[in-house]
Amino acid sequence: MIPIVDLFAGPGGLNEGFSSIGEDEGQPVFRTVASFEMNKYAHGTLLLRTAYRIMKRAAGVPSSYYRYVQGMLSWPEFAADPTVADALAQAREEVHLVELGEANRSSVDATIRNALAGSLEGMDDDWVLIGGPPCQAYSLAGRSRRKHDEEFENDHKHFLYKEYLHIIEKFRPTVFVMENVKGLLSSTNKGSQTFDLILRDLSEPSPGVNYEIRSLVVDEPVGQLNPKDFVIRAEDYGIPQKRHRVILLGIRADALDRTSRVFLEPKSAVTVNDAIGDLPRIRSTISPAAEDSPLAWSILKHEVTAILGLGDISEGAALKPTPMTAGGPFHRGYRIPAVRTPYQKWILDPRLGGVTLHHSRSHMSEDIKRYGYLAAQAAISGRALKLGDLPDELQPKHKNIGKATTPFVDRFRVQLADQPSSTVVSHISKDGHYYIHPDASQMRSLTVREAARLQTFPDNYFFTGSRTQQYHQVGNAVPPLLAAQIAAKVAETLRVNLAPSGQKAEQSIGAAPKRLSYSTPALVGFVAS
Repeated sequence: MIPIVDLFAGPGGLNEGFSSIGEDEGQPVFRTVASFEMNKYAHGTLLLRTAYRIMKRAAGVPSSYYRYVQGMLSWPEFAADPTVADALAQAREEVHLVELGEANRSSVDATIRNALAGSLEGMDDDWVLIGGPPCQAYSLAGRSRRKHDEEFENDHKHFLYKEYLHIIEKFRPTVFVMENVKGLLSSTNKGSQTFDLILRDLSEPSPGVNYEIRSLVVDEPVGQLNPKDFVIRAEDYGIPQKRHRVILLGIRADALDRTSRVFLEPKSAVTVNDAIGDLPRIRSTISPAAEDSPLAWSILKHEVTAILGLGDISEGAALKPTPMTAGGPFHRGYRIPAVRTPYQKWILDPRLGGVTLHHSRSHMSEDIKRYGYLAAQAAISGRALKLGDLPDELQPKHKNIGKATTPFVDRFRVQLADQPSSTVVSHISKDGHYYIHPDASQMRSLTVREAARLQTFPDNYFFTGSRTQQYHQVGNAVPPLLAAQIAAKVAETLRVNLAPSGQKAEQSIGAAPKRLSYSTPALVGFVAS
């Protein structure tokens, strides 16, 4: 197996994708030997998933894992299982809670050196470095928030890629895969284009050490590539999300003659409906909790019905009754479809017996009504509405509303059912305004599991920490299914002979998926009692 070192690992999106290649056939191509993450909650998620993978590759995942994610076992009870205890011990040797930076370079270097020494027969053997530096300093949203911050240009996040660069310089991986936000292409620091600086550094991390930086999506000579040629549009590759990210594939110069140039193949579109339309329907809950009840929620629904002018209950509405449960950490009201789309084959696990982390967050009453109204109107118009599309009675009571200078006019956004979603980002942990569920009858924002599905995390992937922390991890991750396609191409680059059955990422989304559907128009769910 080809060793992997994962920097800025987050909850493990890239890791999951690389680990999946050949795994189901018992012939994994890659093995992660060291992962580094500074957030303790993401580290906890990555540790648990690493233990899961260790168990899967050995005797199989024990039932205690499923009882734990179902909430039937506490962590001490779960960790006491001898199989789990052994896997966790191995995982702790691989997954490291550490902040990458100059202060910790010597210890991180020692960890990587020991991990590679135990995994390579010789230091000339192939290994791969993956990861992406934190992106807040490059993102358009981050730059907007700190537009007048004099310290912004000195933010250490601008330079965390140098920790990635240091590992390349020090250990010289055969291949590296570096991911970052599209905003990197327009970011500047002290008058220089950040992307040009990074590309120059990665091409020659030190005298005599050179890398060819390739695109995975544009078939042009390397010297003729433009910055935008490194952008991967996730929705073009079977990901149910319009996520555009810079992905750099670096090949060490002395390995070029034994590598192949490879490119991702476009896949059939996967929509929001395809990703989450089969999950149990649940209602939002009202904040504050003292005001929440099925009756109070139903009253809100009827208020929106009146604003929409739907009138009496229709015959069709009875087919879609109002959901009265808000879900929960584990929801048993879910059955895996008998006929599964290629996307679902990647996501689903029959052993789960339900769905985890499908619990609606609480919203203020006025926001719930806005969600319901906008989702209903979006189903009719087929477009994402803006703040100005709300009727007067649903407009936020802010002084600047209705003015030409009103900021954030798209602060409420419905995820259209028949399209890939907008980009899932960490801000989903703050509120759900930008992630309104397309089914108007549910009047809510997306759950953690729904966000995870849009990010293509398998349903048996469990996120640790509070719900806010879970959202944050999901939003910061690389979609594992996209990572798997990249990993398959890295294997092909290194001329690894993959059996056809081992190319799970390539096959799992190759065919056009069957379309799921909410009742159209989605208004009918509103008027069911």
